[in-house]
Amino acid sequence: MDDSYSTELERLGDEQLGDDEVERRQIRCGRVCDIAVAGGLQSAADFYYAAVVLMHGLSVDEFATALYFARTAAHRGEGRAWSIVAACWDRWLIAKGLPQRFGTQFLKHHNVWTVDPIEPEISDAERAFYGVPPLWVQRKSAALLQRRTKE
Repeated sequence: MDDSYSTELERLGDEQLGDDEVERRQIRCGRVCDIAVAGGLQSAADFYYAAVVLMHGLSVDEFATALYFARTAAHRGEGRAWSIVAACWDRWLIAKGLPQRFGTQFLKHHNVWTVDPIEPEISDAERAFYGVPPLWVQRKSAALLQRRTKE
C-alpha cells in the first residue's frame, strides 16, 4: 500500500472543508474515487477523510458512498467518524427527497433556515450516540443562522 494515499486523503479532506467552489469539490471527489478504486483506502483515517470529501459532493451516489466510508471508519475505531455518519446519512436522505434523521443539515425553505423535515422517531439519545446535539439545539442553531442572515 502506498502511504502517500493516506497523506493525500488527509490533505483532500482538509481542503474540502470550507471550500464552496463546486469545480474544486468535484475534482477532489473524483480523486477520492480514483484512490478507492486503486485500493488506497486502508486505515480508519483513510476511510474517514474519503467520507469527509464525498460528503461534500453533489450526487446521491457520492453521499451513499460517503456514508459507507464513514461507517467503515467508525467501525474500525475512528471516533471522529460517527458524526460524519450522521451527516452523510442526512445528506443522502435529503438528496433522495426524504426527511433527515438527525437534523445535521440546515435547509432554507421559503427564505427560512430550518432542520425540518426530520424523522420524528429519532431520539436525542440516538443523536448523542452519533455525536449530534439534541434537536432543540439544532433548531436553535437554525434560528441563529436565520438571524445572522437577516443582519
